[in-house]
Amino acid sequence: MTAPGLTTAQVLAQTRRWLERAVIGLNLCPFAKSVYAKEQVHYVVYPGLDDAELLDILRQEMDALTACDPHVRETTLVIAPLLCPDFWDFNGLTARAQRVLRKSGLAGVLQIASFHPAYEFADDAPQDMAHYTNRAPYPIFHLLREDAVARAVADFAQAQTIFERNRATLRALGPAGWNALECGPLA
Repeated sequence: MTAPGLTTAQVLAQTRRWLERAVIGLNLCPFAKSVYAKEQVHYVVYPGLDDAELLDILRQEMDALTACDPHVRETTLVIAPLLCPDFWDFNGLTARAQRVLRKSGLAGVLQIASFHPAYEFADDAPQDMAHYTNRAPYPIFHLLREDAVARAVADFAQAQTIFERNRATLRALGPAGWNALECGPLA
């Protein structure tokens, strides 16, 4: 069991649904579709409540990702369904995860993106749909290879427009449209 009443399989199914319907379906990340289709995404569900233990797992997964052939594993999602229900606690944990990355000597090799059911950008109103660019069904740390990100950005002529385009997409979608996707926290 992971989240109360949920199995690891259910957490993974919900995460995949979010990837398929929101991240790929809304084209929030134009680079995700091919990696997902090639099954190069590695998933780890952390069922615990211990920040330090999660950080140890993140460090292990950083090593595992860099040791693995990118054609087999391009990226890793570490999903923590019970950890940090409060976004601001998660935000602090994300800063600690970034320190682990730097101390590991893998800064510049890997990067961490974070997602949370209550993700908030500091400059947006609390009810702004723009927050949903980083909202996921569970707290997630996404480990990405820097060279893969650089290649993807180089191949995508308008990479600098992705963030603002995503914000506009989600604002146009609105709460009802997001809820209809049935892929994550309700608006």
